[in-house]
Amino acid sequence: MKRSPAFSPALLMPALLAFAGCAATPASHPADPASPRSYAPISPERMSEDIRTLASDPFQGRAPGTEGEKVTVAWLIEQFKALGLEPGGENGGWTQDVPMIRTRPAVDGTVTARTGGRAMRLVQLRDICLSTLLPEQRIRVTDAPMVFVGYGVSAPERGWDDFKGVDLRGKVAIFLVNDPDFDAKPGEAVEGKFGGRSMTYYGRWTYKFEEAARRGAVAALVVHDTPGASYPWSTVVAPGGVAYDIARDGNGATPVPVQGWLEGGAAARLFAQAGLDLAALREKARAPDFRPVVLRGTRLSVDMPVTLDRLVSRNVLAKITGARFPEESVMFGAHWDAFGESRGPDGGTVIRRGAIDDGSGIAAVLEIARALRAGPTPDRTVRFAAWTGEERGLLGSSWYVAHPLAPLEKTAANLTMDVLQMGGAARNAYVVGAGQDSLQQDFARAAAAQGRSTRPETMPERGAFYRADHLPFARAGVPVLAVMDMAGAFDLVNGGEAAGARWLKGYMACYHQPCDAWHADWDLRGAAQDAAAVLAVGRGVAFSHDWPYWEAGSEFRAVRENSAAARAPL
Repeated sequence: MKRSPAFSPALLMPALLAFAGCAATPASHPADPASPRSYAPISPERMSEDIRTLASDPFQGRAPGTEGEKVTVAWLIEQFKALGLEPGGENGGWTQDVPMIRTRPAVDGTVTARTGGRAMRLVQLRDICLSTLLPEQRIRVTDAPMVFVGYGVSAPERGWDDFKGVDLRGKVAIFLVNDPDFDAKPGEAVEGKFGGRSMTYYGRWTYKFEEAARRGAVAALVVHDTPGASYPWSTVVAPGGVAYDIARDGNGATPVPVQGWLEGGAAARLFAQAGLDLAALREKARAPDFRPVVLRGTRLSVDMPVTLDRLVSRNVLAKITGARFPEESVMFGAHWDAFGESRGPDGGTVIRRGAIDDGSGIAAVLEIARALRAGPTPDRTVRFAAWTGEERGLLGSSWYVAHPLAPLEKTAANLTMDVLQMGGAARNAYVVGAGQDSLQQDFARAAAAQGRSTRPETMPERGAFYRADHLPFARAGVPVLAVMDMAGAFDLVNGGEAAGARWLKGYMACYHQPCDAWHADWDLRGAAQDAAAVLAVGRGVAFSHDWPYWEAGSEFRAVRENSAAARAPL
């Protein structure tokens, strides 16, 4: 994924308490979240049928660079045409090419950690999950020293440095997942430095791999634990080590040659072989004076063949040209890709269909496009994006931001939907990354008009704000709204929060798994409510010449301010 070397994650504002008590719509007849008016003009039935189609066998799990992509892209273009939209892609077409590489390490490669006369074999997809983003046909590491770098965070604005000047060139860096204060105890110096349980970008594995690359490491390994990662080991190994990246032109940062995850138990055994207690080191890593710890006498060797493919995937893009300010844009987006086909334990074909993730978001984009096309022409140009490669590192949206088809400094907003809930109409909505920008306040007002309260996400430790296609736009300074219904247990009209919790638990058990498939008994009224609220926010921006803004504490505010001169005065 193309990343801005100037990006430096700063303090994310705490979730605004105002969201929890957003005022109800001032009206003589209070809005009723159980009423169809709460999601009009969005159709739950059409959304369900679109998801059913996207998750069906002919789409083959919608992996980039497969026959399933061809079917998906053709279907999306057909839908956009049927809605009466204009092409929004390159050269007057419907798509934008996204050149990629795909690497597939062999499962039978060798990974060995040696400490003196002892050797520990690490089995790919059982003890370790290695991948590479380099266009190479073999992963090789030869007797590389191993260094535990704690959480691997360099955050001068927070007074935190896990590296203390230690040279990582030619070494294997081992990281803990999440932020240094994720497991902080009351009274510890780190408590609250990184937002408490709210993950910052420093907690994301992508940041840790980037940091390893910047410091010259030959490999970066993140120790997996389910609470810190927010998903089990089965989710880590589900892609089989297959990795995608955008094709690089040599001008950007070079990825760390070998990257991956260490299963928690295997990591503990590896540290014990080196005479170290991983549990004790976890505690030490929470102290400001932590220094990297060398696994004395321990060296890692890797020899793993890699199948390398070069491919061109596609973003699918449409638009409605604005009547008054056509050079200004509002963008609605979701990702079309999922994980495709693979072999199951019995040797049969397994399809990870991505019905909810993110067939639901694509269905919402189509409904929003239908609603806007049916009304008067917006003042600003409205763009609709179906991104490729989100599951592989936000690749399609990152490519677009690096090669925009409309000026980013005049893109007023990006509104992204990634995973909508299928449990039914809800009395509440969630704000992901609360406190970032004014679009979140607009969303709270839109939800209130539906008779719903709005809350900050209840599991901010998952770092959802840093995990979807709005992030490349945010890093480029574009104000964003992310709606992701993994944010908490909804208070459902039928069954309350207990029913919402059951839905969320069931979905998370299927996250990135084959069971994320379409079901006839879904109730999409809640998903439609979210889509209708996003429509209301985007419509407000599209029929306006006002500019949404970042809040004072957002790490993305300064980037936007740098392009202020390009935007027309209010």
